[in-house]
Amino acid sequence: MSNLIAIAYKDEDTAKEVLGVLGRLQTEHSIELEDAVIVTRSEDGKVKLNQPSKTAAMGATGGALWGGLIGLIFLAPLLGMAVGAAAGGAAGALTDVGVDDKFMKELGTKLEPGGAALIVLVSRSTPDKVIPEISKYEGHIIQSSLSDEAEKQLQDAMAGERAAAV
Repeated sequence: MSNLIAIAYKDEDTAKEVLGVLGRLQTEHSIELEDAVIVTRSEDGKVKLNQPSKTAAMGATGGALWGGLIGLIFLAPLLGMAVGAAAGGAAGALTDVGVDDKFMKELGTKLEPGGAALIVLVSRSTPDKVIPEISKYEGHIIQSSLSDEAEKQLQDAMAGERAAAV
């Protein structure tokens, strides 16, 4: 079962930096993300979603593979790959997986103007490796599906890092 965690940060740059850290931790197999979105609220109150998802690229790759195989059957593998990649890319771009956009925009309205939140859908993690890395940034949990105990542990770790820095 996946867990949803939304952490508010003072600005978009900080949220992007944390997302980069999570990306590195994912390549180290310390965390597995199903979805990651940065939600920002501008000074005039507009909420924007920044989804660095790779669904279009994955769709294009899969489409090229299947198109190439089908193209081999009809003796036109390059044409099949081109058509398959285009169809797969379009399907991937239109696919909305992960956290509901309406929910994320609603959460964004609760941010301070100029603020940002990183919303992640985590399918697996190694907390003793992930928490020390993300607790270096000044953030606070605004929504989660973690157990009360796990959420408190994460929030305490993030607050403890801030208290140590002061």
